Amino acid sequence: MQGSDDKRRRLRLQGSRAVQAGKPVKPFGGRGRARGGGAIGGGGQQQQPGYSGGEHNASSAEPRQMLGSKPTWLEKDERLGEKSFVFQQPAKAIRKPPEPQVFKEEGVFEISTSPSGVSRLRYFPHFIDPKEADWMFDQLEAEIPWRQRKGIDREGMEYLQPRLTAWFGELPYSYSRLTHDANPHWHPVVTMLRDHITQTCGHTFNSVLCNLYRDDKDSIAWHSDNEYALRKNPIIASLTLGAIRTFELRKNPPPEENGDYTYTERVKIPLNHGSLLIMEGATQEDWQHRVPKEYHDRDARINLTFRTIYPEEES
Repeated sequence: MQGSDDKRRRLRLQGSRAVQAGKPVKPFGGRGRARGGGAIGGGGQQQQPGYSGGEHNASSAEPRQMLGSKPTWLEKDERLGEKSFVFQQPAKAIRKPPEPQVFKEEGVFEISTSPSGVSRLRYFPHFIDPKEADWMFDQLEAEIPWRQRKGIDREGMEYLQPRLTAWFGELPYSYSRLTHDANPHWHPVVTMLRDHITQTCGHTFNSVLCNLYRDDKDSIAWHSDNEYALRKNPIIASLTLGAIRTFELRKNPPPEENGDYTYTERVKIPLNHGSLLIMEGATQEDWQHRVPKEYHDRDARINLTFRTIYPEEES
């Protein structure tokens, strides 16, 4: 019993001398094993001879660092600082297509001025009383000799026009490589409408191109009514009966755009049942117009475009 006590006393003395050789070693995180794996007190293996507990403690508590070197976090910041970002203005300003003007109310609109002159629109959204417009539509849809004609595109290929047409006038009319023969037998309702437009607006017309858009799939592509038979700055009166369709115009681009219409001015007009739109001035020279296909169901629409045709021999 006394031998065991002497043995334990000698072990405590040896452990005390080992610790006194350096600084006291504190447990890391409250555990009995230091970060480097060395023994602490009597809870683990004894330290190797010559191993300094003080050096071990310094290694565990503070990051290892060479003399004269900078902290790792500072060197990282300096490395990031070596890179710089230079923001340069784009060589060309970013262009966006202009928002189209939308005309819904009655008025006179000068949409552009150029060396060709002023392009002007006159819009009368309620030119014909709705009840009168109803019976006029029914009669014209049933009695005008509508036909679906063949057109010829720029490549010389034939295609069926996506609408029905008819022509009334003392003279023939040619456009898009298609010719309407003279037809002096005006429908009486069309004659009445022509006279009403003349009395109201002061313009006279000797012919009319009639278009029947059967549904939302029928349309007319971008074009200008600039045929020679119409002469310079023609006046075109467009009367709508039936479903509302959007009438669009786009300004012809300047020469430097090389025919690109992306950034040109645009106009949209929802043409009501019984409405009248008059295009005058340089509109046919400086602008194009169309009635595009719709993405929603549309009923039939009749469009009467009154104009004045001149004989070929007149200048």
